Amino acid sequence: MSKNFEQKDRVVIRFAGDSGDGMQLTGTRFTETSALFGNDLATLPDFPAEIRAPAGSLAGVSAFQLQFSSQDIHTPGDEPDVLIAMNPAALKVHLEDLPKGGYLIVNENAFTKKNLKFAGYEENPLEDGSLDSYSLFSIKMSEMVKHSCEGLDLTPKLVDRTKNFFALGVCFWMFDRPLDPTIKFLEKKFGKRPELVEANTKALNAGFNYGETAEIFTTRFKVDKAELPPGKYRNVTGNLATCIGLAAAAEKSDIPLFYGGYPITPASDILHQLAAWRNFGIKTFQAEDEIAGIASAIGAAFAGNLAVTASSGPGIALKGEALGLAVIAELPLVIVNVQRGGPSTGLPTKTEQSDLFQAMYGRNGDAPIPIIAAQTPGDCFYAAYEASMIAVKYRTPVILLTDGYLANGSEPWKIPDVDSLETFSANYMKNSNGDSFQPYERDKETLARPWAIPGTPELEHRIGGLEKEDITGNVSYDPVNHHTMTVMRAEKTANIVKHIPDTPVYGESGGDLLILTWGGTYGAARSAAETLLDDSMKIGHCHLRWVNPLPKDLGEILIKFKNILIPEINYGQLIKMIRAEYLVDAKGLNLVRGRPYSAGEIVHAAKELV
Repeated sequence: MSKNFEQKDRVVIRFAGDSGDGMQLTGTRFTETSALFGNDLATLPDFPAEIRAPAGSLAGVSAFQLQFSSQDIHTPGDEPDVLIAMNPAALKVHLEDLPKGGYLIVNENAFTKKNLKFAGYEENPLEDGSLDSYSLFSIKMSEMVKHSCEGLDLTPKLVDRTKNFFALGVCFWMFDRPLDPTIKFLEKKFGKRPELVEANTKALNAGFNYGETAEIFTTRFKVDKAELPPGKYRNVTGNLATCIGLAAAAEKSDIPLFYGGYPITPASDILHQLAAWRNFGIKTFQAEDEIAGIASAIGAAFAGNLAVTASSGPGIALKGEALGLAVIAELPLVIVNVQRGGPSTGLPTKTEQSDLFQAMYGRNGDAPIPIIAAQTPGDCFYAAYEASMIAVKYRTPVILLTDGYLANGSEPWKIPDVDSLETFSANYMKNSNGDSFQPYERDKETLARPWAIPGTPELEHRIGGLEKEDITGNVSYDPVNHHTMTVMRAEKTANIVKHIPDTPVYGESGGDLLILTWGGTYGAARSAAETLLDDSMKIGHCHLRWVNPLPKDLGEILIKFKNILIPEINYGQLIKMIRAEYLVDAKGLNLVRGRPYSAGEIVHAAKELV
């Protein structure tokens, strides 16, 4: 049959299967290939919360969604154009998101009576007509890879595990993607197991050739390169970008980087990546628990390091007392919170924005900490760099909020010109100039106290959790002094507002509606704003980078709009801060489902509010 090419501006694909089916690897390979091709893209890996869920169960379904485009995009897409379901459970979990008429590719061999029953199907959906409203392509993938790998010295189980590359080959054919980058990847990954390289390569080619020869496919799709600003790009996840930002800050400031932490999903990759960069002089310490992790970082900050710790909500809760110690000791420290679903263990592999109040108030006493929130995976680099700079400049702990969506999602990231990054330095105090050392004597602009490395002659001093006397640093129980120091620490955080540039508003500078966002809701809100502006609505989109302190011009922006909509993946946290601070009747869009907002959900809420 003749096969036609259809031009597309953008396509959303979702790979779904059992956690052992290699869906994350399959999605990553399609992502990397599309990035090399020159598409703009955004991804959303979706991991099962169960560590060892039974194979074929609904709880064990793993998925990977990506949107690739010839235009500028901000999200992994609202709903898939193509769903690849490797077993009945994957179909059951994800079919409701596929619009009628969408492309559905399934591994027919997996639809056995046992698997169907396990997924809750009484009848085989491939045979009962329930999928007639979709463009269904039922392929015997397991059988195909068995034939393609005949003669290889591999067990049937290992052969069957190559079926994800068969599915990938089919998708490469459908969307006119080259095979060479994936073959080179296989040669590098399995270099010591040539039989695995050959098996997966055969499966990949078999899938591609099936698309070419099978008469069930009549259309292929083309998505051209995107018009991205000129420069050198790489595909980057949020966690990796965070690590690069921290490393760049250490190199640029010439301050040694120390990371002390404890593994926790979804922040563990920060520890793993920084540990691999010991050639940059980065020191990492995997502590026995969360408390030891932050305590080691505070000690490293005292000793003159750019100190970092990272965790997720449950771990940040354990770090709470030590965070107060860092506040009262006034030491530079970066705390990365990769937010996940809560409370308690909650949804460990899903995303959320519910730790904003924890970051603002999760310590005893008045212990203000500056808070910066990354908005995209690539922006995690700039947020980490900026958090490091502020921590050093103001001698304060700084909390960097990312989330599971940003941490594991990816996008093309333009590698910055290092010379364009703002320079900062430790400004360690070297000597006392003949005067007695005053460890709490402050810089007039930043209110930062001196950073004196222990052991420096004439600069001996002590830190600790007991209140210190203003200027001298001696332990003090004087009530007036305690008030003075409390106010001073609050003013130091408030002073950071001088560092925050004017807040940009996308779209109209005043009108019927302002969409106000922070963190990972940026992409969906920006896409929604573009749609609403195309509908000639008088709306604007304002995204907050610094959440504490809030930008100095935010109040002036808010009063220019009749309505304010605040979408956030929590039950309403920023909205309470905005209402309290500016006395405006903001409305919230609060969906706490462990996944990012879709642009359509924000568009619908905006139109209802207006």
